Amino acid sequence: MKSTLFLLVSLILIGSSCNKNTGNPVPNIPFDITIDITLPSYSNLAGVGGWAYVNNEGSRGLIIYRRAIDEFVAFDRHSPADPEGICFLPLYPDSDNFLQLNDTCNNATFSLYDGSPISNSQYGLRQYSTIFNGTNSLRIYN
Repeated sequence: MKSTLFLLVSLILIGSSCNKNTGNPVPNIPFDITIDITLPSYSNLAGVGGWAYVNNEGSRGLIIYRRAIDEFVAFDRHSPADPEGICFLPLYPDSDNFLQLNDTCNNATFSLYDGSPISNSQYGLRQYSTIFNGTNSLRIYN
């Protein structure tokens, strides 16, 4: 009985830790794109700490952040504090603290570095997978 209970608890914990977007109220809309970060529209991604928008992907568009020379993160701009998408303004960086994304309709804030909620949201941002080829190509997908 103890071994069965241990196995069941282990499987639940493993399953719940595999997907950090579990329970996220932002719709999961499938896409798979590759962007050339040397294009003028993505020039802010040339250096560490830069960010750029990608429109017409995900639920409300994407924001890409370059955390390191070879590390990018991509988040949906649909605020999890606004699951129905009532607010017409997607998330955008704070002018005083660019590592923070604002949802002005719900007074929620999120970390651009890792997508975690800072205030007024139970959930973090929906994050997408990224693969960087080391030169100019960044694949973003879910």
